[in-house]
Amino acid sequence: MIITVTPSAEDYLAELLAKQDVKGMAVRIFITQPGTPQAETCLAYCRPDEVNEDDEIMELIKVRFYIDKNSIPYLEESYIDFSQDRMGGQLTIKAPNSKVPKVSDESPIDERIRYILYTEINPGLASHGGEVKLIELVEEEDGMIAILKFGGGCQGCSAVDMTLKDGVERTLVERIEPLVGVRDVTDHSVRENAYYK
Repeated sequence: MIITVTPSAEDYLAELLAKQDVKGMAVRIFITQPGTPQAETCLAYCRPDEVNEDDEIMELIKVRFYIDKNSIPYLEESYIDFSQDRMGGQLTIKAPNSKVPKVSDESPIDERIRYILYTEINPGLASHGGEVKLIELVEEEDGMIAILKFGGGCQGCSAVDMTLKDGVERTLVERIEPLVGVRDVTDHSVRENAYYK
């Protein structure tokens, strides 16, 4: 099971479902914008007519969960808990891999690139208020090219070529086959937030 649901969370969710006047009501788990810094883990009611055929089903004693197929890699090691407090209680969802899924050498190339950008490259760029993200992968004669876009303090920065070639490209090409290069599609004429002007 990729998601741990504590008994208190299961009881709480079962109570909420029991208050709905729809037979067979369940809980849907999904992540919006998975694999990005804006990722959000969500729980929602799921009526029988809202089930998708490719949903993963997680059946507990009191609650049935439908897990969005595209969210599955991002929900590894997730944890749902409910704790009582003076205000009634709080449901907590922790999904440590929602912003970046666990990756291996067998993971798709785009996931491996996003993982390196998010965990290794962007933390360094953040000190200058910058970031870089993968837009797409394109196949060229000599191999795969990653199309990247810089933002924040990197957009319009005079040092971006050095950052791109010496930092980002070298790191990605060394670590990810069959990647042979990167291309920047950022409009660097916009310089308002540039770290080095």
